[in-house]
Amino acid sequence: MSDRVLVIDLDSRAEYQRLLGGLEKEPHTCGMSAGRVYLKPGESCGQHSTDDREELLVFLSGKGRLLIGKDEKDNFAVGEGNVCYIPPKTIHNVRNTSDKPLIYVYCVAPTE
Repeated sequence: MSDRVLVIDLDSRAEYQRLLGGLEKEPHTCGMSAGRVYLKPGESCGQHSTDDREELLVFLSGKGRLLIGKDEKDNFAVGEGNVCYIPPKTIHNVRNTSDKPLIYVYCVAPTE
C-alpha cells in the first residue's frame, strides 16, 4: 500500500500503460488498479468480467462502443468526454469503431 501521494504522467505511446498496480504490483495502492488503454481502429480490449470489483472508464479521445454481456447485446456509444461506471460481476468489452485511436483510463476497485 502506498503511504504517499502519487503523480503519474500519461504516456502518448500507442500501447497500454499501467498507472496503479493494486496490492501486488508497483505502484502499490490499497486495492485500486488503473491503466491507460490505447485501442487502434477496429481493436477491442477483450471481453472480461469485473468479478467482485467495480470499474470506472474515463474516455480521453476517439470513439467506440461499450459492449455489455456475453452476447454483447447491450451496448453504448462512448468516446472523448464520456465517463462510464461498470458494476461488479458485469461482463463487458470496449471496441474502437472509428478510424482514430480510442484512448481511455480505467480504474478498478474492490467492493469489499
